[in-house]
Order: sequence, then structure tokens, then C-alpha cells
Amino acid sequence: MPADLVLLSARLLDPGTGRILPHTALAAERGRISFLGDDRDARAVAGPGTTVVDLRGAVVTAGLTDGHLHPVSGAERTMGVDLSGCRDLAAVRAALAEAARRLRPGTWLRGWGLDPNAFGTAPVGNAPLADVLDGVPALIDLFDAHSALASARALELAGVDGPRRFDQGSQIVCDADGRPTGLLLEDAACALVEAVAPRPTDAEIRTRAAEVLAAMAASGLTGGHAMDANGDSLGVYAALEAEGALPLRLRIAPWCPPEADDDAVAGLIGAQGTGGALWRVAGVKLFMDGTIDNGTAWLESPDCHGESGHAYWPDPRRYAQVIAALHRAGVPTATHAIGDAAVRHVLDSVERAQAGTAPTGTQAATVRTDTQAGTAPTGTQAETVRTDGPGTVRHRVEHIETVPDDTVGRFGPLGVAASMQPTHCCEFTRADHTDNWSRRLGEERAGRAFRCRDLWEAGARVVLGSDWPIAPYPPLQVMAGARHRRPADLSLPPHGPDQALTPLQALQGMTVNAAWAAGEEDRAGRIAVGHRADLTVLADDPLRMPDTELAGLPVVLTVVGGRVAYRSVRV
Repeated sequence: MPADLVLLSARLLDPGTGRILPHTALAAERGRISFLGDDRDARAVAGPGTTVVDLRGAVVTAGLTDGHLHPVSGAERTMGVDLSGCRDLAAVRAALAEAARRLRPGTWLRGWGLDPNAFGTAPVGNAPLADVLDGVPALIDLFDAHSALASARALELAGVDGPRRFDQGSQIVCDADGRPTGLLLEDAACALVEAVAPRPTDAEIRTRAAEVLAAMAASGLTGGHAMDANGDSLGVYAALEAEGALPLRLRIAPWCPPEADDDAVAGLIGAQGTGGALWRVAGVKLFMDGTIDNGTAWLESPDCHGESGHAYWPDPRRYAQVIAALHRAGVPTATHAIGDAAVRHVLDSVERAQAGTAPTGTQAATVRTDTQAGTAPTGTQAETVRTDGPGTVRHRVEHIETVPDDTVGRFGPLGVAASMQPTHCCEFTRADHTDNWSRRLGEERAGRAFRCRDLWEAGARVVLGSDWPIAPYPPLQVMAGARHRRPADLSLPPHGPDQALTPLQALQGMTVNAAWAAGEEDRAGRIAVGHRADLTVLADDPLRMPDTELAGLPVVLTVVGGRVAYRSVRV
């Protein structure tokens, strides 16, 4: 049978070893690598319908996978004014004033990417923006997507005129007189204003998501671990795949909120394995805390403002029960845990679940396979969630921004993946600790920031990602940040250079380790016959590029399932 794809004149870089293989050609058939050898033999397996690409010495490696991103919800979130490049209030005010001038009277203004560091040492609030947003209903997402800033008019339309009590760790921030400052912390508070703000249509979201995913493919990504199924995300993935417009392979973890009862947990378990050829529900996402910048993280001791002292789950014991139920059902979990207390509780809960000593009270359901769900795509090989016993369910912790030594050493023995976003450290914190994140934590805890190298050397499987739209998604920028620990414009010195990863470690964080965390190391993350033909082709060897030049390395080609997803003019 002729191959579907043949790549010639290539340098084949296996991320498992970091070596260039002794072959110059690769062929793929039915979504898998079917041949490694020389150009002449590769041409022999090509047929009339085979896509043949002469790479002219470009480097082929296993497809780069973003370990944490939000494609559809991020596509919707980023449809407003981009404030991610605004470093001070003057820039924020100028961007919002320009956007407000273009609006019709009464039209809402949406923005995203607002960095609290733009406010300097002053608290985040709408007062410094009052004149440029006078009479304008505006809702602006802060960079962390855990908080928003609402204008006075937006608060008025939403009927938000004072503090309210929430079951979760949410808050309407108010001044000493009980008047809202405009800052809304966490989902429940943000939802009050979002409920009265207009939303884009389903068609607009789908169009924007297609644009984002195509740009992700052009940046070198072939896959991602999507950490939500919010809104109609699953429907968007299905529609894009039906249109042939889904250029990435996506593993999706729907959210389990604190208020989820046993039936809701059973529903999440039952959804496992559903999807299409390139997207699949596989895992569950939970939140143990919020963010340090907002004062909603869960720290062993509060921050300098007396905040970040509580879990996101009102009853952390309930979280442990849910983890145990999901573990028994063979469902991997990904828990957002930023503060040291949050990370410790997640690891404690996983350890108890593995030992079978977690609190009872939540019934486990059966994990649904593709065949049981009736959704295995025709003409493709169905792939199911790993359910080969409790000892092999792979849980993960997301973010892990500040943790002590004793916690670092627990990941490896527990088999818990450490999902890290190095560009969060690079872009939003500073080596001199003058940023909001560091000031809140204090010197000691800020000094143990984003411990990628320590976790790696302690035996943890470190998975790298962007958390887009929180930080930019180009994978070479993520890998570069992991290596040099500096902002993308290289304008500041490295923050924690001792925590930098080596070039090979950074590559493995988006290939080998991403596959391991997904339980797919037997079929993904390497250049080997039988592995998925998900490939990223670069103009040169990323392991030999200087750290500060890696982000600019041209992407030549991306291949997903043996089909070209992006092709540059170079080939």
C-alpha cells in the first residue's frame, strides 16, 4: 500500500535521545510512521496519491504538544482589546481610549491580558480608568483569567453595588466604604457582570477558533492538552473537524467544580473517550486554588496582604473524595494548584487515592470507551483513555508556582506529572522581586519560583505548556523561556536561572513527557516506526540554537496524523 506522506532530505531528531537518526527519509501511512530510511527507498513507497515533500535538510522532530492551553474559550476571550503588551497605566489608558472612541454609544468594550503590574504598587481598580471609560460598559479580563476589571457602568448594569458572599473563593473587591472597586476575583464574581455583557455568536466563536488553531499549527504545534470544555467547546471541535479545519490533536479535560455532586462526577466519568479522530475527552480538570496575583491562591501562610489563605474548594475533603472516585474509575486528573498548600493537598489526595485510603462518599462509575460511547470515528483507529488499573492512572498538577523542597521530592515517587508554564515566570515576574507576584509572596517564597529544574532532577515528569491565552502559545517561545527564564523581548535578566532547563529537557517537556502524561508514550512523542505521524519540522536543530534565538527559529511544516497541517513557503 502506498504511503500517505513521504518526507525526503530530512534530519530526523528523536527527542527521546536528542540524537539525529541515521536516516534521511520518513514515510507515514494511516496516521503512523511506517518507514525510516534513505531517500531512494522512501521514494519506492510513494504512490500517485502520496504527498512528497523535499525538506532540503530541515529538522523533523516529534510533534510539539502544548501541555496546557484553552483553544476555544481562549479564542472567545481574546476577541476584545489586547492589553497584554501594556506595561504601565499610560499604555492601558491609551489602548482603552482608542477602543472606546471606535464604539457606538452603549456598546460594551471587552479587553484581555491586563497585567496588574501596570498599576505599579497601587491596587487594581477602575478608578484610574474612570475618565477614559466614562459611561462605557467595559469588562476587562486580567492576564490570569481568574479576575476581571469592570467599569462603573458595567457594575451598574449588572446590579453590583456592594460585597456578596460566594461559596467558592470569589470576591467583589470593595473599598473601606463598601463600594466596589471594579475588581472581580474568580468565576462566581466575574459571572455577575458577564451575565449582562453581550457574547459573540456561535458562528463568530467557531470562526475565531479556526483562526487561532491554524495559527497554532503554523507556530509548530501539532497537539495540545485543552484544559476546559466550557461553553460549546466540544461542539466547536466537532464542527471544525467535520469541515477539515481542525489542525491539531487535542486531549480535553472538562472542569469539575466544587459544587459537583456525585451524579455530576459520574457524568464526567461517562464522558471519557468521547470525541472524534483528532479530539478526545480524556481526563478531568479541577481547581485547588486561584492565583497569587489576586490573593486567591492557597498558601501555607497568607501573603503580605493577609490573603491567599484558603482553598478554592470550600471543603478540601470533598476534593479528596472526588479525586478518589476518578482514580478508581481510571480517569486521570489535572488540578490547578499554584500555592504551596494547594499543591500539598493535591499530592496528599492523590497519595491517599492510590493507597485506597481516601474519604468515601463518591461512587465511581465506569469509564466509557469509544466503542461503548458509539463515537469511534470510521476509518480511524480508535484510541481510548488508559484504564489499565489504579496504579497507572496518571494525575498531574498544573502551575506549581511556589513549593518547598519536601513537596518537590514527592512528584516522582507518586508518578504525578508537573505541568509547568515557564513563560508565566518570564513575562509576569522579575528577578529583583519588584513585581506584584513576588511582593505578595515575600523574598523566601518568591525565591522558590517555578522550580522546573528542581522538579526534573527530583524525578518528576515536567510537561511544558503556555496556558494560552494567559501567555503566548508559540511552542518555541515556551521552550526558549524554559531555557533562559527571561521575557520574550529579553529586556530583563533571568528570574531563577538555576531553574532553567537544558535544550533537550525543554524539547522533551513538549514531546516525550507530554506523551507520558497522557499515557501515550507507546505511540507518541518519539520518531519511531509505529508512532503517530505527528511531526514538527524546523529550519534547524533546536538543540543547537542559542537560547535567545530559539523563539525565532522558522517552522517549515507541521504534520498531524500523517497529513500536512501547515506548510511554509520554504518547502
